[in-house]
Amino acid sequence: MHTAPHTPHLASRLPTVGTTIFTVMSALAAERGAVNLGQGFPDFDCDPALLDRVTAAMREGLNQYPPMAGVPVLRRVVADKIARLYGHAYDAETEITITAGATQAILTAILCCVHPGDEVIVLEPCYDSYAPNIELAGGTVVRVPLTPGTFRPDFAKIAAAMSPKTRAILVNSPHNPSATVWTRAEMLQLDALLAGTEVLLISDEVYEHMVYDGVPHVSASSIPGLAARAFVVSSFGKTFHVTGWKVGTVAAPAPLTAEFRKVHQFNVFTVNTPVQHGLARYLDDPAPYLALPAFYQRKRDLFRAGLAQTRLRALPSEGTYFQTVDYSAVSSLPEADFCRWLTTEIGVAAIPLSAFYEGGYEQGIARLCFAKKDETLQTALQRLAKI
Repeated sequence: MHTAPHTPHLASRLPTVGTTIFTVMSALAAERGAVNLGQGFPDFDCDPALLDRVTAAMREGLNQYPPMAGVPVLRRVVADKIARLYGHAYDAETEITITAGATQAILTAILCCVHPGDEVIVLEPCYDSYAPNIELAGGTVVRVPLTPGTFRPDFAKIAAAMSPKTRAILVNSPHNPSATVWTRAEMLQLDALLAGTEVLLISDEVYEHMVYDGVPHVSASSIPGLAARAFVVSSFGKTFHVTGWKVGTVAAPAPLTAEFRKVHQFNVFTVNTPVQHGLARYLDDPAPYLALPAFYQRKRDLFRAGLAQTRLRALPSEGTYFQTVDYSAVSSLPEADFCRWLTTEIGVAAIPLSAFYEGGYEQGIARLCFAKKDETLQTALQRLAKI
């Protein structure tokens, strides 16, 4: 008699993690034929010139392993771009690393510096990978809320959360999901708060080129005190409408980069070669990323004008390609239930803001993405006008 094969029991490293709300809402949107304004990715193509450069690199035979830290020419153009935009000179050889997207960059930064028992401050609402990354490293997540209503940083609360065990703080500007952008004064307050401590900064700046109404992006690299303690994370996928390529960068001082690369070498080793060469050639022309604020501001303004014809109240959208809306004039449902209703009954998928808080903090706010073709936005707005 044969006994059934036995699969050993596995104690989960992330016991509280289930299927993400993004997966759930995208599946529901597909099932109901809803316009998917939930997940943050464009439904339009990138510049054909970028595809041509990657294709050319493939055909030239640039298809074997590149150096572990990234193709040298790409690291050089990234360092030049940061110097030009933010005034900080990173050494391309020892301070710039090419990563498999920003999510890998953030995980690797955390794994290289967080030891069991260390505390890491995150500002809620926050991107859903931050807390699991800290837990995987054995660290303790310390959650500090951004100010409800405005989503501005509360430095008194951040200061109160700091302790001798604080190893790092994660900051995201332009901010997903609230679409706020930290001011220079706020970044300088952060600098003053961290000065004289051993606290590291992980600065998630993937939406750096999506800032509106003439407001600049203030990079951590532009403030010497922050640059000296920061892993600055950026994303080609966000900037060039190729989220599926999963290529990002980390800029950090040489001692921090040395530790970052020790982990990077063994969790990724390196990033695909022809895309790196294609990006390096494409970056010769700064026009595409310099034009991005105007490109997305036009979409934001089109979307906000349409929302003004609905009962949804558009909150400020200073940066990113997201728009949050207060739906209290429409419904008293909890956020996740409202987003399900919006998807199934109205045909527009959104993400509840509560998904970005531990334990789901309810404010009657949903997040919509306007990185879509104009006709996609118009279809969504026609449907939203019905509520």
